[in-house]
Amino acid sequence: MQQLLLDITPLPSPTLTNFLPGHNAELLQLLQRVLAGQEPERFVYVWGGPGCGKSHLLQAIVQGYARKKLKVAYFTRGTQLDATVGDEIDCVAVDDVDCLDASAQIKLFNLYNQIRGEGHAFLLVSGHAAPAQLTLRQDLVTRLGWGLVYQVHELTDEEKMLALRSHAAGCGFDLPQDICDYLLRHGRRDLPSLMGTLDALGRYSLVNQRQITMPLLRELLQGAL
Repeated sequence: MQQLLLDITPLPSPTLTNFLPGHNAELLQLLQRVLAGQEPERFVYVWGGPGCGKSHLLQAIVQGYARKKLKVAYFTRGTQLDATVGDEIDCVAVDDVDCLDASAQIKLFNLYNQIRGEGHAFLLVSGHAAPAQLTLRQDLVTRLGWGLVYQVHELTDEEKMLALRSHAAGCGFDLPQDICDYLLRHGRRDLPSLMGTLDALGRYSLVNQRQITMPLLRELLQGAL
């Protein structure tokens, strides 16, 4: 179940609409104001553990700006950080700031200064911990705390279960409890992967004209390995 059906069903594009807020309602409302052009704050740092949804939020903001025909720049591990995005950029997102090497940290430090001094871009940065707990340059840590800082709280199992049931109902089928329990105990537990598995299960059920049961789920997963 390592791939968790990622080769069977594409995951939906991250948006603020398909992000379930849980205990992150205030952060979600802030980012909605950002996309609507109603938020004056230009620096936001979000942090949390794996699977909490912080990358989803960064990608949702980037795609939201792009849909409005605005210029964006998105950097994550493995991509080269550009320190001079220029005034033409409207949004910059930097994911996994804790993975930046020394050179990239200097570039991000300069980028903060550039935007604050002469740019108008919105800068959204993510990391695995609060700024003070990161092992980065101290001057960059200070910059990360310049604006608003939010912890992204992962959904509880109960909230994930409700989300799965709601998604299943929207697709026209009931989700048995044993399938919910199995999905939350095995494989990747982030919501997009869970939803992707559920969508694949729904399609597999329709194609084979069989009810959604644990044997059907195991058959699907076995075929995906």
